[in-house]
Amino acid sequence: MESFKTARESRVSITELMLPSHSNFGGKIHGGHILNLMDQIAFACASKHSQRYCVTASVNRVDFLSPIEVGELVTLKASINYTGRTSMVVGVRVESENITTGKRKHCNSSYFTMVAKDGNGKSVPVPGLILEGEQGIRRFARSKIRKEEAFERDTRFDEATFVPEEHLGLLQDENVKIDLG
Repeated sequence: MESFKTARESRVSITELMLPSHSNFGGKIHGGHILNLMDQIAFACASKHSQRYCVTASVNRVDFLSPIEVGELVTLKASINYTGRTSMVVGVRVESENITTGKRKHCNSSYFTMVAKDGNGKSVPVPGLILEGEQGIRRFARSKIRKEEAFERDTRFDEATFVPEEHLGLLQDENVKIDLG
């Protein structure tokens, strides 16, 4: 296995026509269907980079920016933004296109942390990432910072060390009623 690869080598994109069977009760494409497609393309990209079976460890925030209509083409693009020892952060971008007008919309972007596994389900090392240009450096640095901030957030609110009284001031103007009884 190669010890380093470029993001270009494992980029993946798919385009799919959105059908009525993909829609929700409001007539728009169901968010769950889009999430499923995003997970599939993140898997394909991570597996292509690592040459291993990969699993989704986490998904960093998915904001649905624009609704997708039945009959539109949806294109998903994925590339490796960050590599750790056994994990990779895959950036996924979703765009829709109205096939009659040609108008395109950015629908959402998200970051999937994928972990490479061996045949026994054990995590295995992945090739490192060759950063090409400012864009590659920016994406890697952003992913590294996002990972560090998530760790800090998780440890800050760890159940074993959390002190509710230290956070009551944050809740003063919120739509909550506190019952510590």
